[in-house]
Amino acid sequence: MSPSTLIRSALCTTTLCTTILGTLAAQTPPAPEQRIQRIQDGLLPAVLVKGEPAPTTKLADRMAALHVPGVGIAVIHGGKIEWARGFGVTKIGGPPVTPDTLFQAASISKPVTAMAVLHLVQSGKLDLDTDVNQYLKTWKLPANTFTEHSKVTLRELLTHTAGLTVHGFPGYASDAALPTLVQVLNGEPPANSAPIRVDTEPGTIWRYSGGGYVIAQQLLQDATGDPFPKLMQDTVLGPIGMNRSTYEQPLPKNRLDEVALPYRQDGQPVPGGPHVYPEMAPAGLWTTPSDLARYAIEVQKSLAGTFNHVLSTAMVRQMLTPGLNHQGLGPQIGGSGKHLYFAHDGANEGYRCSLVAYNDGDGAVIMTNGDNGGPLMSEILRSVAREYNWPDFQPVEHVITKVDPKILDSYVGAYQLSRAAFTITRHGDQLSVQLTGQPAFPMFPESDKKFFLKVVDAQIAFDVDSQGKPAQLTLYQNGLEQTAKRLVGAEAKRQMDEADAATKRFKEQKPAPGSEAALRRGIGELQLGQPNYELMTPALADITRRQLPQLKAMISQLGVVESVTFKGVGPAGADIYEVKFEHGSTEWRIMLDSDGKVAGINFRPL
Repeated sequence: MSPSTLIRSALCTTTLCTTILGTLAAQTPPAPEQRIQRIQDGLLPAVLVKGEPAPTTKLADRMAALHVPGVGIAVIHGGKIEWARGFGVTKIGGPPVTPDTLFQAASISKPVTAMAVLHLVQSGKLDLDTDVNQYLKTWKLPANTFTEHSKVTLRELLTHTAGLTVHGFPGYASDAALPTLVQVLNGEPPANSAPIRVDTEPGTIWRYSGGGYVIAQQLLQDATGDPFPKLMQDTVLGPIGMNRSTYEQPLPKNRLDEVALPYRQDGQPVPGGPHVYPEMAPAGLWTTPSDLARYAIEVQKSLAGTFNHVLSTAMVRQMLTPGLNHQGLGPQIGGSGKHLYFAHDGANEGYRCSLVAYNDGDGAVIMTNGDNGGPLMSEILRSVAREYNWPDFQPVEHVITKVDPKILDSYVGAYQLSRAAFTITRHGDQLSVQLTGQPAFPMFPESDKKFFLKVVDAQIAFDVDSQGKPAQLTLYQNGLEQTAKRLVGAEAKRQMDEADAATKRFKEQKPAPGSEAALRRGIGELQLGQPNYELMTPALADITRRQLPQLKAMISQLGVVESVTFKGVGPAGADIYEVKFEHGSTEWRIMLDSDGKVAGINFRPL
C-alpha cells in the first residue's frame, strides 16, 4: 500500500496516517537521485579533522580544476546496478557523457582477461601450473638462467609473479604503424616497448607486469585458434551481457561517436584521439562503467552460486584468493573479515578508471577521460563509500593537538629513506615534509610524536631516544610502513640545502645551472642505450638500468632532437622542458642534486 493510498483511506485518522507515513519514510532507503545529488555535491578529501566542517567540493568544480572533461559512474548496491550516470562531456564543446559512453578500461582489461583464462582452465583446456611454453605455438618465451629450475606458469602471469619485465604500455598514436603481437613480445620495431623477458626467478617476487598479460594474450590465441577480440566476446563479454564492450583495437570507425575522447593533464586533447593498444589483454578493453559493473556482479553472483555464466563458484574462490601483495588471479584483493573486496585500477593515455566491488554485493566503477582522473576518482569513491556506509574507502578522521615548539624544532632535519630522503622544515608552528622529487606538504600533530597529512591518508611517527632526540621516522601509508633514519652532519646539510634550493627556484622560476645540458646529454645517451651512470644518483642509476631497453625503444623512435625550450620549475624543484623531436614533441622533467648529478628524469608525449 502506497502513502497516497493511506491518505485516501476513510479508515485512517490524521494521527494514525501521520504515524504510519513517518514510519514508512524512515524505513524507505534514499532514492538513487538523492544519493547522486549528495555525491556530486559533496566530494570528500582523504582526511578530515574532528571538530572541523568537512571541506566538500562539487564534482563539476573538481572536473574543471583537474581538466577532466567527462566522468562515467556506475554504483552497485544489493547485487545490482542501482544507478549509472554520465557527467561532463565526451570532448570539449561536444555532447554529454551518458551511461553508454565508451572509455578505455586500460589495466582493468587484465581481470576481465583473467576470467577468460580461468574459463579455459575450468573446461580442462589449460592448466594454471603448467609451463606456458607448452601452450605457446606462434612464439616461445626465451629460456635463460632464471627459468632453468622454475618455469613460467599461467598462475604466475595472472598474479604478476612470473619475474617478467615491462610494466605497462604507452599505446600508439592513431596514425602510427602498429606492431604485431610477436613484435611486441620481442620489443622489435615498430613496437615502442622493451622485449618481454624473465629477469627474476619465477614465483619469488610480486612485480606488476603488463608484459605477462601480453604473453597470456598470445597463449589464448594459440590455444583456441581465435582472434583475441572474438575469444573474449565468446567466453566473457557475451555471456555476462557486456554488450557495449569490445577488445577490438583500433575501435571500429562506426563506433567512434560513442567514445569519450582522451585529454592530457593540462586539458589539451591527446593528438589524434585515443591511442591504439595491440596489447589487448592488459590494456585494450573498450567498455562502459555499467558493463564493468556487470563483470563485478557476475563475480559476486558466481561466488554466491547464483550466476555461473563463465566461472564456477570454486573457480571464483580461487580467483579471489590473495597471494603475494594481495594479488588474486586477475584482481587485487582487499578488505577484511566479512567485508572482502576485489578491485583494479587502470591508466591509459588520457584515461583513468577504477573498479571496486565487495564480495557480498556493493561496488562502484568510475571512468574518466583525463590524465588527472586519478585524484578525482579517489574523491568520488570516498563520497560513494560515505553515502553507502562502506567499511572502507571513507575519509580518515584525525584530531589535532598542540605540541611544544621545542619538540617541533627537534624534528627539523633530513631523514634517509631507501632511495629518497625526507626533509622536515618548520615555519611558525607548522611542520612540513618534503620527499625528494615531490612538493612540501604541511604536517598536523595528533600527539607529540605522531603527525598526519591532509592531502593524502598518511601518517609520520618520530622515534626518539632516551634524551628525546629523534633517531628516525616511520611513514605509514597504504597499509605499509617505511622507516627513514635521521641524517647528521654534512649529509643532513646537503639534503636541507637541496630542498631549500628547490623551493627557491620554484619561487623564482629559474632553471638549475646545467640542467639543459644534462637533459640533452641524457636524451642522447638513452637513444644510444649507453647512459653514463656515474652522472646519476645511485637510485636513478638503478631504475635506469632496469628500464633501459624500454626507454631506448621509446626515445629512439622519436628521432633527432630539434629544439629544447625551458617551460618552468615544478613545485618539487624539477626543471620542465619541452623537447621537440623529428617525430613528435615531449615534456621532460629533470632534477639535479647539489653535486650536479641527475637525481630524477622523466618524460611524456605532448
